[in-house]
Amino acid sequence: PILSWVSAYNTLLPGRERFPFGENPQQAYNLSLFDLEAMFAAHELAAPKAEDEYRVILLGDSSTWGTLLRPEQTLAGQLDDRLSQADCAGKQVRVYNLGYPTLSLTKDLMVLDRALDFEPDLVVWLVTLESFPQDVQTGSPIVANNAERVRRLSERYDLNLSVPCDCPSLWEQTLIGQRRALADWFRLQFYGVMWAATGIDQFYPPTYNPAARDLEADETFHDWSPPDMPADGLALDVLAAGVRAVQAEGLPVIVINEPILVSRGENSEIRYNFYYPRWAYDQYRQILDGISRGLGWDYLDFWDLVPEAEFTNSAIHRTPAGEQMLAEELAPEIQRLVCQEADETLEEESPSDR
Repeated sequence: PILSWVSAYNTLLPGRERFPFGENPQQAYNLSLFDLEAMFAAHELAAPKAEDEYRVILLGDSSTWGTLLRPEQTLAGQLDDRLSQADCAGKQVRVYNLGYPTLSLTKDLMVLDRALDFEPDLVVWLVTLESFPQDVQTGSPIVANNAERVRRLSERYDLNLSVPCDCPSLWEQTLIGQRRALADWFRLQFYGVMWAATGIDQFYPPTYNPAARDLEADETFHDWSPPDMPADGLALDVLAAGVRAVQAEGLPVIVINEPILVSRGENSEIRYNFYYPRWAYDQYRQILDGISRGLGWDYLDFWDLVPEAEFTNSAIHRTPAGEQMLAEELAPEIQRLVCQEADETLEEESPSDR
């Protein structure tokens, strides 16, 4: 833990534009590790905040992180480019990509909990149904390897999470026992040099298998069958806890149901895509809309915003053009909140202050 915040990033090297993630570091100049502190230390969010900066952080899965996309092509990159021109009482809007591959609201909450220490001004949380089932909450490797952190979150927010025991032995707490974590920390610094020189932070294959358009005639979703999903099957309490945590800091939060591929292929009358049968996804949208209305959330449902052709190797991974469509819809909402806060600040000032 002592080494986690000793980092070449944001000092000798620029901070990374997205969290470290990758299984082929020789080609991606990136790697997956489980030390959340080291991940944040390598991220550009860890750099000191400028006095005129308005920080927007994006939470989400691999679609937010940007699989197959270069940093400037991601939603965060495109929003940052658009909003950098916004003029709201001298505020300089910066958008930070805190998406991380794997689908789990608990993973998002863990990232959010740490991110609130870096003075964000607005949180945008992109979600999709596959992140909600209870059985995926602790399956993400980054969650499973931070069980004690997740257990504290579960206790603080009274969440319905089954967190596996993470009780390291005395041997596992020694330097030798921690050699994998130490090696990952060192490699993250080492590959940062090559990343800074090339801008490459993931492997870009020359070809990939496109997301399925012709689908199985299967109506099940996580072993659930129509007509109804179980009332306690979705981790809605995790999402609500994250929204409350942001609001407790006096910050605005936007919850977004992110776009999905809507197939027009075989059996598309049964399933929208590989992930979702229509009955389950339609219920999920109704549930999320009802909760957001009841709790007064700022909620946007962009589920069918992006056409089928603008998805890549997954029903949630968008092309650069698909990201542009989403950025075009979301940028005005963010700018509205930025300018609204700026106007409220001016109204609170006394005439002598002005």
